[in-house]
Amino acid sequence: MARLPDLEAWAVFAKVAENGSFGKAAQELGLANTTVSKTTTRLEQRMRTTLLHRTTRKLSLTETGRLSLERATRILADGFAIEADILEEAAIPRGLVRLACTAGFGVESLAPLIPEFMKLYPEIEVELCLTEDEVDIVAQGFDAAIRIGQGGDSSLRSSRLFSFRRLVVAAPALVESIGRLDSPEQLASVPAIIATHIPWGTEWEFQRSGEHPVTIRVSGSYRVNSAAAMVPAAVAGLGVMHLPEYFVWRELQSGALIELLPEWVAPPGPVHVVTPPGRARPARVRVLLDFLRERFSAQPWAAGIER
Repeated sequence: MARLPDLEAWAVFAKVAENGSFGKAAQELGLANTTVSKTTTRLEQRMRTTLLHRTTRKLSLTETGRLSLERATRILADGFAIEADILEEAAIPRGLVRLACTAGFGVESLAPLIPEFMKLYPEIEVELCLTEDEVDIVAQGFDAAIRIGQGGDSSLRSSRLFSFRRLVVAAPALVESIGRLDSPEQLASVPAIIATHIPWGTEWEFQRSGEHPVTIRVSGSYRVNSAAAMVPAAVAGLGVMHLPEYFVWRELQSGALIELLPEWVAPPGPVHVVTPPGRARPARVRVLLDFLRERFSAQPWAAGIER
């Protein structure tokens, strides 16, 4: 297997040749004189040739050194340019942000915010991937992912964006036919709309202040793997439904749905944003996450926004 080129040594050689002095090159590079001298010697030993003639008064290039200098200088310049670009990227919001999110939350609550963000930051491009599969943000090249529930992989940077309530709702006509419910246990005998894409689709957990949690197993004739597709069925009166508030807040405001058992609290649902490991997030990612936190904080269904 071929060894990697000694790019650091070539860059040091270029700086020495530029200055005609180990001492001046060391000063510019912030290195010790001995480090610069030993690095150049290491390169010559690796190349099995002499790149610099050394005398007590000055340095001069050998023919091999002269022929190598242009490309060595390019290595040094490219290194400086890469670092400058990365530092600028970290400070100025521009470039592509690849963002992954669950389809239900993405369509209902995230996608409507993206056009406003892109108008505020015209130099940022956004690629939004909506999927119910948990993406590998590092392997698949995503800058961030919004996940409903826990943050997941502990190797990633994770922070909670907000929490949402899970509500039991039903259409007024259905409530009129089954009557108002006084306890979660009554849900076992009421037709439910079953979510098949979540672990708690048929087992709904509740707790009232000062009482032990209860888990109720529900059943129904309509099963669906999309939360958004459950809402029309609930409005039509097919059954009671247990969903995050962000899916049904409009229907609750309009009266198309009614909240049942409001004194019984289901475990809050956290929404996390995860990003690749590392302390620094590029400016384009930082401003997007700050924008989303600000916009989510204004939503009637979001709570516990973290700054």
